[in-house]
Formats: sequence, structure tokens, C-alpha cells
Amino acid sequence: MTWGPGAVALVVLGVLVFALGLAASIALHEVGHLLPAKRFGVKVTQYMVGFGPTVWSRRRGETEYGVKALPLGGYIRMVGMFPPRRGEDPSVVRESSTGIFQTLADDARRLSAEEVGPEDAHRAFWRLPVAKRVVIMLGGPAMNLLIAVVLLGVLTTTIGTAFAPTTRVGAVSECVLPATSTATACPADAPPTPAAAAGVLPGDEVVAFDGRPVDGWDALRADIRDAAGRAVPLVVERDGRQVDLTITPIATQVPQLDAGGAPVVGDGGAVLTEEAGFVGITPVQERAAQPVTAVPGVVADQVVAVGRVVLTLPLRMVEVAQAAFGSAPRDPEGPIGIVGVGRLSGEFAAIDQFDVTDRVAGLLGVLGGLNVALFVFNLVPLLPLDGGHVAGALWEGLRRQVARLRHRADPGPVDVARAMPVVYVVSGALVVMSLLLLYADVVRPISLLG
Repeated sequence: MTWGPGAVALVVLGVLVFALGLAASIALHEVGHLLPAKRFGVKVTQYMVGFGPTVWSRRRGETEYGVKALPLGGYIRMVGMFPPRRGEDPSVVRESSTGIFQTLADDARRLSAEEVGPEDAHRAFWRLPVAKRVVIMLGGPAMNLLIAVVLLGVLTTTIGTAFAPTTRVGAVSECVLPATSTATACPADAPPTPAAAAGVLPGDEVVAFDGRPVDGWDALRADIRDAAGRAVPLVVERDGRQVDLTITPIATQVPQLDAGGAPVVGDGGAVLTEEAGFVGITPVQERAAQPVTAVPGVVADQVVAVGRVVLTLPLRMVEVAQAAFGSAPRDPEGPIGIVGVGRLSGEFAAIDQFDVTDRVAGLLGVLGGLNVALFVFNLVPLLPLDGGHVAGALWEGLRRQVARLRHRADPGPVDVARAMPVVYVVSGALVVMSLLLLYADVVRPISLLG
């Protein structure tokens, strides 16, 4: 496809809006950690958006606030993330250890201890009660969930996330075909549909049917089904004026519908049919705003969808690799990287068939979905993700509660530093997945344009 200057400008605008939304989502995620950490007295030495070399920073009090070159994440640095070994003085650093895993744990404890000065020993993160540590680590994901609720809530209640049929005619079938027919063109001997015979045109707004005003598509469809074999008056609005027509619905086999308007499927998987009136029109689908009460369901559906992707992530990444390095097709419902999402945002903004409302809806949906993904992924109970720190704190609380019930001594804090090998494995896996998605998004991108 060849992009004109206007389309290119819209693509750039869409990518820019997405990039700004991503940066804001990351920054607010870290604010979700920062605010409770400061509220609970933990010393926070850095608040950074991005990784790599520092582009800009400024110190306010004891905290350095800044932006780094690679806006692919962020962090806050809290002193005393790892507790010392049980029974050891936190200010004493072990100088010897055996085994690579033990070395990793000792190095983590040493670096953590070096950050804590004598005057700040009481402000170390590990000294907080379990509940406060959980609140701090859940603050980031909770902020992403809040952003998602706001964005998807605005989308749902003002523009709409679902499409509903209207009384405007989108298409008129040219001929009557059997319900079981798979033909894509009308045979020469096929009779015209009642709508075609009556002169109904795409774009007509159905105003009245059988002498009664039309109150929505569902009511019109029910009236058509009940009028089989009768010639009834039909009033449509066309080009700003009302046109009187006469239409005779024919009795034909049409799909059975349940209370929600969905086709009924039989035991064998085939759609069940019944005899009813048929005229051969298809309504235009338009976005319909929903009440506030629908927002939790919209957010929950996205959380479940992202959760399914996370649970099957290893298999899905294999499929991405097969598409990137082989001839397998790229799954449009599979994982996609930041580059891919930015590309889709740009394409969506530039498609001519979409008006401003559709473009705004698309960007709200993308950014809302991105924050849902950040919320779910950060809850995975593996370090260095937020969920890993939460799991460690909860395990510590459980151990202490069990010891209390069994009248035993306090077992002390959980030695999270011993999980450093897991940190390196998970971090390495995240880097590999990010690079794979980056490569796949470049050589085999998912596109709205096919």
C-alpha cells in the first residue's frame, strides 16, 4: 500500500500518541510504588522512567527523578530490598561464599547493605511489616489497573466497545438462496429478495413497518419474521425525505435465534433453522455507548484474555519464532511487542474508512489494553516482577503466622536474595522474548491492512 503525505502524518501521530501513552503508563506505574513507599518511610533514592543512560534527572530531597534513554520500563530504587542472613548484623558483609548461586545471593545482600547508611537502617524496605511491603509492590500494578478502568470506562460509556445493529440498511441481498447454500453469486433463476423487489437501497433508514414506527432493529426483525406472506407498507428515509414502499416478506428457513439474538446451534454443531419472514436486508452496525455498570465486565474480559496469553506464553512464543524464522503465519491474537503495537496504532490512525471517533476509540482501546497487560504481567509471582516480591512477602507472613500458632520462635524475614538465580533466569527470558517480538514485528508484522 502506498501512503500519501496525509496518511504518513496520521501514522506518525498515531505512533506518537501511543508512545506518549506508554511512557505515561510506565511513569504512573512507578508512581504507584513511589507514593506508598514514601508514605511508609522507606528511603527512595531514585525514580526513573526507562533504562540505560540517563537523559535528564533532577534531585528533590533524597530522591533523584529522571528519564533514561530506553523508555521500555522504569523503576524506583528503595534501600534495603534484601534482608541480611538470619542472625547476622546487617552492616557486616560476608566476604566469602561457595557456589555460584550462593555468590549471587551474597552479592545481592552486599549491594543492598551498602545502600543503607547507619542513619537509614530503620528505613530499609525489608524492615517493613508484610502488609506494607505488599501494598508498595502492588501499587504499580494497581495504578495500571486504575488507568485501564479509566480509559476503557471512557471508551465504553461515551463511544462504546460493542457494535449494535441499527435501523439503517447496510446491504440488500440480490436474490433468495436456500439457508444451506454456500453460493457467493446469484444463479440466473434465483428470485429477487423482497427488499430488492420493493426497491430498498443501502443507506435507507427504516422509519415504519406495517403502519407502526420502528423501535430498533430487534423489533423490526421480529415484525419481519411475523409478516411472512403479507404485503405490508414500508417507510424509509432516503436523502432526507421519506419514501413509501410495499414489501412482502417471504416464508423461508432462517436461523433460530436465542433470547440474546444469537443463532442457536444444535448438538451436531449446525445452526438450527425455522420458517419465518425474510426480506434480505442487513443492518449497519454502529458503536453503542454502554452504562457505567458495563465497565467492570469490559475490564474483566480483557484481564481474562491477557491471563490466558500469559499462561500459554511459552507455546505462543514458539509460534512467534516459527512465524519470524519460518513460513508459519503470524497469529493476530498472539503476543505482540511494543514496536508492533505502535505500528498498529499508526495504521489505525491512518485508515480512511475510520472517522475521528473510530480513531479515538482505537487508541483508547490500545492504551487501555496495554495497561491491562502491564497489570496482569506484573502480578506473575516471579522475581524481578512485582508479583515475585509480593509472593516473598506473603510467604514470610505465612511462615510467621504458622510459627506463632505452633508457639515457635519468629523465623525472621524470608531470604529473598536466595532467589537471585531466578531473577537472572526470568530477566534473561524477558530480554529474549522482547528481542524475538521486536524481530517478528519487523520481519513478519501483524497488520490491520492484511
